[in-house]
Amino acid sequence: MPFIPHTEAEVRDMLAAIGAGSIDELFAEIPPELRCGELKNLPEALSEMAVCRLMEERAAENRSALCFAGAGAYEHYIPAAVWEIALRGEFYSAYTPYQAEASQGSLQVFYEYQSMMAGLMAMDVSNASLYDGASALGEAILMALRTNPDSRSRRVLLPRSLNPAYQRVARTLTRNQQVELVDLDYDRSLGRIAENALAAFEGEEFAAVVIPQPNYFGVLEEVDILADWAHRHGARSIAVVNPTAMALLKPPGEWGEHGADLACGEGQPLGIPLSAGGPYVGFLCSRQDFVHQLPGRLVGRTVDVDGRAGFTLALQPREQHIRRGKATSNICTNQGLMVTAATLYMALMGPKGLRGVAAACHANTSALLERLTRIEGVEPVFAAPFFHEAAIRLPRAADRVLAGLAERGILGGHVLSADYPELGDALLVCATETRNPEDIEFYAATLAEVLPC
Repeated sequence: MPFIPHTEAEVRDMLAAIGAGSIDELFAEIPPELRCGELKNLPEALSEMAVCRLMEERAAENRSALCFAGAGAYEHYIPAAVWEIALRGEFYSAYTPYQAEASQGSLQVFYEYQSMMAGLMAMDVSNASLYDGASALGEAILMALRTNPDSRSRRVLLPRSLNPAYQRVARTLTRNQQVELVDLDYDRSLGRIAENALAAFEGEEFAAVVIPQPNYFGVLEEVDILADWAHRHGARSIAVVNPTAMALLKPPGEWGEHGADLACGEGQPLGIPLSAGGPYVGFLCSRQDFVHQLPGRLVGRTVDVDGRAGFTLALQPREQHIRRGKATSNICTNQGLMVTAATLYMALMGPKGLRGVAAACHANTSALLERLTRIEGVEPVFAAPFFHEAAIRLPRAADRVLAGLAERGILGGHVLSADYPELGDALLVCATETRNPEDIEFYAATLAEVLPC
């Protein structure tokens, strides 16, 4: 981004034009505690060469840590070709991808993405992406209500074993839509939806049931039972899944007798780096019956008058394109660049490669859990099967343990007590395919060293 300096005279003229007496008055609405004031340690003007050297020195101060944290965002190996291609000018600076004038190249990438996501989820149709997994769930809940007019209820069962960030976003997006999100508790020993939890709601009417797989604790839910319960009670079933896990586990379209009605989640594991929290990409798939209620955009394949194949935006139910009353969402655009990366990742990995990644994740997390729980005082929190994340209980404050690990170059996991105080000093740990036996042994040895401190 270029630096555009203004002279003091120009600043005075601009302030006078808008009726502000000073820069401080212009920003008076920003609370004082949020203003950084003068920038400290900022050197005087330097030459380009000196600036480059300074930036290299500052960059060298960054330390990379060995990552054993997940909790919804995962470190996976990304083949070099993914971003080498995604950063080409045709994709990197493409015209806003939701416009009808989107290029054939962009449209074909979205079409291929939709096809692969629908295949991975065993669902009929996928849209061309949403902002992130949490907002995709919010859209899925609203879509479930629209596609279930026979239900007089606007109540939705939301498991406590679902990612807490997703729960918060879903409540925010539905708060003013007269939707009631009802907590569905989990079994304290197994870490999945309690068998008697659903029984407590027998006879009550719900519009939808949200089913995470794996859930936030990494534990596998009994998805067939949950999906069938939802359908027996006239509710839509909404799957919230990790796409990597779907390479090994039964996909949402095959859950229970009829399959899930909707499937959504976070596409970050598919070739998108952690990047301090974003940008990420949400996916949303559904049965064909509901395609006209799908928010976002849908790219279709067609032929022109000469029979040549081409791609076009087939559905985009936003008020910009259709009558406001018919719009299904006000979502602005799809995550075009992230979709491009995810498409390239899935194409390069193929079904066999994805299964290999998923299997390695599970094997490494199993090895990590086995090794850590050999340390005195460390024990598994849950006894049910898991995928590539597991909760352990520590004999001392989890946040202090994490701080000790961080000082030794390890991101040791995610503390659960803020959202699940009933679990005590529990830590969510994760090992993807990027970890090897030496990494796991180093973590275990360091944890054993930190715990007595």
